[in-house]
Formats: sequence, structure tokens, C-alpha cells
Amino acid sequence: MFKKKYISTGILILIALIAYFYFFSDDEERINITSKVKKGTFKSEVIISGEAQSTSAIKINGPENLRKFKLRDIKIQDLIAEGSMVEKGDYVGRLDPTEVNEQIIDTKLNLESAQSKYTQQKLDTTLTLKTERNGIKDLLFELEETKLELKQSVYETPATIRKLEIKLDKLERDLKEKKENYEIKTNQAKAKMVEVGTKVSKIQKQLTSLTNLLKSFTIYSNSNGMITYAKDWDGRKKKVGSKISPWNPTIANLPDLTKMESKTYANEVDIRKIKKGLSVKVGFDAFPEIEIDGVVTSVANVGEKKKGSDIKIFQILIKLLRTDKDIRPGMTTSNNILTFSEDNVLYVPLEAVFSKDSIKFAYVKSGFSVVKKEIELGESNINEVIIRKGLKENDEVYLTEPKGLENERIKLLNDD
Repeated sequence: MFKKKYISTGILILIALIAYFYFFSDDEERINITSKVKKGTFKSEVIISGEAQSTSAIKINGPENLRKFKLRDIKIQDLIAEGSMVEKGDYVGRLDPTEVNEQIIDTKLNLESAQSKYTQQKLDTTLTLKTERNGIKDLLFELEETKLELKQSVYETPATIRKLEIKLDKLERDLKEKKENYEIKTNQAKAKMVEVGTKVSKIQKQLTSLTNLLKSFTIYSNSNGMITYAKDWDGRKKKVGSKISPWNPTIANLPDLTKMESKTYANEVDIRKIKKGLSVKVGFDAFPEIEIDGVVTSVANVGEKKKGSDIKIFQILIKLLRTDKDIRPGMTTSNNILTFSEDNVLYVPLEAVFSKDSIKFAYVKSGFSVVKKEIELGESNINEVIIRKGLKENDEVYLTEPKGLENERIKLLNDD
């Protein structure tokens, strides 16, 4: 029982001590936070998110001769799920055939009309040439008859004989002219038949081309791989309901998963630090345990406006130095770009740096007092800054300004 009493008394004393130090200790001591000057490897990094993509991909295109048929924007009617594994010849998707079907119907009507004209021209030609041939035959019979009359008119009067001779001469001229006319009309008929026949052939070829075009509206894979959706001019992925055009007929891609990169964007401040060749640690939101080394391969010189904002951003491409079977195009990446690194340097938190009249200084603990020391800074990152001069390793610096030292003299570097 006495033991329990001592324990209870001890707890009460402990609580009283904690309350005393909390409520009655000096406010300045509680508020001021210090940190020691560290020495080691200093790194400056830019961390930005991005998207994984393949550096090499086979395009799966819709028909590439749409302009020939005056087709501009064709809707995607069906498309297999992104990420599907396909083999060469597998079904990928289908385009809306409405406009092509309309052209096929119109072309069939034109073909029927052209074939009807061809048949009519053929009948007219047959009838015309038959009439001409009959006329030639009639002249030949009449010519033969006149020759016979002339042969039998040896005993007739000279006037009768002369009349028959004139008739025979006229019939020969008419026959010659009739044969020439027949030849001309035959050539004319051939030309007209060629004309209407060519038109029929042209329309027939157009119908065949439209039929083949309609078949090509069903899209098949041209290789083995994993389907990823193509992107439109505005960066949005093409899907069912999206449109393709003669200038951008791609509906999907088959990326090479052995050649991957991370595409990201940096703001105007960070882009000044990023250069080609910098090392990058690339992580993946979907697989936190995976981290792949990368290198910056491209930094845009010209910025572009961020969608929905006036902020300028610059595209950066980061090549992955190895691959992983779990990594897929479109995955969100975390890109830790090492912009600066230096060994064996002193550095402190940014909060330890103060400024007055362009002089950078720190509050340094010296025994039971505090000294304001001028410091020379080096590179910085989002948390810390390199100290080139003014401090040494393990110096204790204040992260908040101690009270009552605002007007204290700053110990300059050249005072030493």
C-alpha cells in the first residue's frame, strides 16, 4: 500500500515539473530552434511527375487514301481496350462506314446509268451501221443491173447508151461515197463506244476502290505487341467516337517496350537548372518498389502554355537506361533529376540564412552567447544551401531570429 502511495506521489511530482517547464520556462528558449552545420555530399534535385512512353512504336493506321475519296473526318466506331496484347492480323477496331456506303450507293446508280447508255449506244451503232451496209448492198445491186442493161444496149440509140453510161458512172460515185461514209460512221461509232465504255470502266474501278476502302475500315494489327491508343493534336487519346483524318490516320500504336522514356514538363524556374546528360532516378506510382536510372536526352528550348493556365512549361525527355516487364506506356512517373552534386561541403537549412543590406549572415551559438556572422553561400536546393565561408562543421546556427539581437553588429568575413 505504501508502495502504491509512493508511485502516485512520484507521478504527481512529474506532472507538476512538466507543467512548470511548459508554462513558466523562458518563451525565447522554447521558440528558438537550432541546427548544426553539416558536412558531406550536397545534392540539388528537381522532382517532377511525368508519363512513361516508348521511344519506338509501330503505328496502326486507318486507310491512307481518304483524300482520294474526299473523306476528311472519319469516326472510330469500335476499338479494343488499351493494353490488349495482339498478334499480327488480329482485329483492332472499325471505322464508321456511313460516308463510304453513301458513296457506294451513288456510284452504283451512276454505273447503272452508264451501262444503260453503253447498251443504248451499242444498239444505235448496230442499227446505223446495218442501215449503211444495206444501202451499200442496194447500190451494188443497182450498179450490177445498170452494167447488164448497158451490155445489152449495144443496139440501142447512142443517146440511150450514153444515158446508161452516165447512170453507171453516178452509181459508182455513189457507191464509193457510201463506202467512205460507212467507214467514217464506223469510226464514229467506235469512238462513241470507247467513250461510253471508258466511262463505264471508270465508274466500275471507282466502285471497286470504294469496296476495297470499305474493307479497310476494319482495322487489323500489322505486328505483335500491346495496344496503346494514339493521341490527337490536342494530346487527348483517340477512342471510340474520336476521328481520324488523312493527315493523321493513326488510331493505335504498338510500342517497343524495350525502349522506354519518361516525358515530363518543367516550369520556367526549374528549366534553367536542367540540361541534357543529367542523371535521373525514375520511379513509378503503380510500382513504388521500382526505381530505374535515367538520363535527360532532350530539353525544349521553347515553352508552351499549360492547359487552362498562362504558365509556360518546357518539355523534357528522359531515357530509361533499363527496362522492367511491369512498366507500361502511360504510367505516371516520378522523375528525380540531379541538377547539382558536390562532395565534402558545409551546408545548413535555408531557414538559417538571414539578410541585411545585401549581406548574408547566420546567428551562431557561441557558448552562452550568440554571434551574427557573415556567410558566403553556394548552390541551394529546396531545403538547404552550401556555406562556402563563415561557418565550420558542427557550428550551431539558429533557424529563427533570436530576440534582442536585431541591432547587433555582423561579424564580417574580413574581420578574421
